[in-house]
Amino acid sequence: MAREGGTDASLPEASAAGVDAEGVRAPGEDSEGSGASAARTTRLSSAFPQGRASLVAYLMGGYPTRADSLSAMHALAEAGADVIELGIPYSDPLADGPVIREAADEARAAAGGAFGLAETISLAAEFTGEAGESAPPVVLMGYLNPLMRMGLPKAAAAMKDAGVAGVIVPDLPPDMAGPWLAASMGLDTVFLVAPTSTPERLAKVGVMSRGFVYCVSTTGVTGERSELPTELAELVSRVKAATPLPVAVGFGVSTPEQAAIVARNADGVVVGSAIVRRQRDADELRAFVGDLAAAVHEARK
Repeated sequence: MAREGGTDASLPEASAAGVDAEGVRAPGEDSEGSGASAARTTRLSSAFPQGRASLVAYLMGGYPTRADSLSAMHALAEAGADVIELGIPYSDPLADGPVIREAADEARAAAGGAFGLAETISLAAEFTGEAGESAPPVVLMGYLNPLMRMGLPKAAAAMKDAGVAGVIVPDLPPDMAGPWLAASMGLDTVFLVAPTSTPERLAKVGVMSRGFVYCVSTTGVTGERSELPTELAELVSRVKAATPLPVAVGFGVSTPEQAAIVARNADGVVVGSAIVRRQRDADELRAFVGDLAAAVHEARK
């Protein structure tokens, strides 16, 4: 796991039975152990209505400045994003490609290196307070080490107080998520699957994830790609068979045309780098996300 400043982000393993090492039942598992069939409706899962796909729009907190990123969140909401995925600037973002890495570096530099987890939670709180209950749910995307440094209970409590609906932690596998799940009751933790995920891993993520399952379209890091993987529809089918939760596909979706293709099979489409590239200009951002939302929402018509 990631280390920073000598902090060891190691966690005990979860059991294979759907109950983690701390005795906390995995999200979606009822008292009879029925697993994936017992998924519960949450604010985040409700952002994926039946009959159409939803747009999960990613942007970087604090980029290029805090004020600009707050304006960008409002622009995403106004343009029709169904979920806002708010990135936490971090010095070692293992899953992120160059566009998001550079945005994180600039956000940290603009704040003298001090824009991180606490500042991103504060940003989310300001947005949810201004936008009100009609705003899209906010999901924080960040890495395990900052959570460990803040303290898992403190981080989870701050997120809930800020009105955050969920969290994505790419370097936190379900086998090691017990302490975080114990601390974060009331938040949806979204786990990731990939083309290389085994049937056993798909089943575990299908049970333990809440809100939705994040399906990574291709191996490697985030970033815009000219073509979608040819086997993507088959991958989405495999993931859907393992969970009753919505399945959102991300990594490599760059244009409204690509988003529409993904939306024909997936319950959600995650767009990141293409949005962050436009984050400096609120008008350009609003127009682009509006085109993405229209493409996603109308793909099955």
